[in-house]
Amino acid sequence: MAAFLTDQDVAQRVLDHIANRTTDTGEALWREPVRHYLCPRRFTDEVETVLRRYPTPFCPSAALPEAGSYLARTAAGIPLVVVRGDDGVVRGFRNACRHRGAQVASGRGCARAFRCGYHGWTYRLDGALQHLPHEAGFPGLDKGQHGLSAVPVEEKAGLIFVTQEEDAIVGDMDDLPELFTARQQLFDSSEYTLDLNWKVFLESFLEGYHIKPAHPETFFPFGFDNLNVVETAGRNARITFPFQRIAQLKDVAPEQRKVDGLLTYVYHLFPNVLIAVLSHHTTMVVLEPVAVDATRVISYSVTNNALEGEASLEKARNDKAFVSTTGQSEDIALAKSIQASLHSGANAFFTFGRYEKLPGHFHRNLQALLDQR
Repeated sequence: MAAFLTDQDVAQRVLDHIANRTTDTGEALWREPVRHYLCPRRFTDEVETVLRRYPTPFCPSAALPEAGSYLARTAAGIPLVVVRGDDGVVRGFRNACRHRGAQVASGRGCARAFRCGYHGWTYRLDGALQHLPHEAGFPGLDKGQHGLSAVPVEEKAGLIFVTQEEDAIVGDMDDLPELFTARQQLFDSSEYTLDLNWKVFLESFLEGYHIKPAHPETFFPFGFDNLNVVETAGRNARITFPFQRIAQLKDVAPEQRKVDGLLTYVYHLFPNVLIAVLSHHTTMVVLEPVAVDATRVISYSVTNNALEGEASLEKARNDKAFVSTTGQSEDIALAKSIQASLHSGANAFFTFGRYEKLPGHFHRNLQALLDQR
């Protein structure tokens, strides 16, 4: 059984909601203590107990298109590098030379080997130590025991998943649809830091209850007020934001309905990754916790189909620009206002209602894993 509804089933559910003036709802409220957004000890537990032990999406497969393609960044506080080997297999390593710990890679690129810029120790794409200058100065050194420190990596659903600790938590990857394909091309990536707790920003992606008041002149004129399809699959989830023009499918035979350009899917891959499938591009957003009140936002944007000239790429860029400079900036402003009030004492709990099923689903699963430690 597929983890999520088919496009045709989603279209029918949306059309039924339009006709009946309804929306998907949760069964219960969730009350999240405000102290969970403020407590440094809680933050440390979330990073060390969950994010480092859970198989977390690191980047789309499209970011590593060929042998030697690599991407280096910090995940859950640990510098990592992933690379596609000559055999096509993606491997991951802690980004630290085994001599004195300097990082061996930065950013994204393509390389035949990793060479530490401090003393020149050089590693093959499989992590093995290949060369060290003046090797005679290290008598008895076993090169076979000084390769880069590996972390478990799995490539699935067009994503690279990384787990950092040996006592890993079993993830929910098996039923994911193919979220990225080889036909898609990475055309943009970005990083910026927000002075927010990572969960405050995450919650803004997971419900449509806010669309009309928060986005009155950007998203709302094209969409609906509080009308969404909401699905869960294990700890993962998906929310559908339909556009008003989806109503044109009413007179189309159900099996012939296509939803491209008629809705936005936002997948939440537990715990900290979001994938938004829009009209002309798909963006993967990683919310990397930096501190209890700071989050590094990393995004990778790919075209939705094989490029067919500059016009196709321009559509993808325009699509991304609209989302980034309008709706997302509004969500960031609101998240900052929430962050600013956390210390006010006005709320002991945040109450997530039936129209906010997915934030509650996220907090419930996060708390359950923390309770097992």
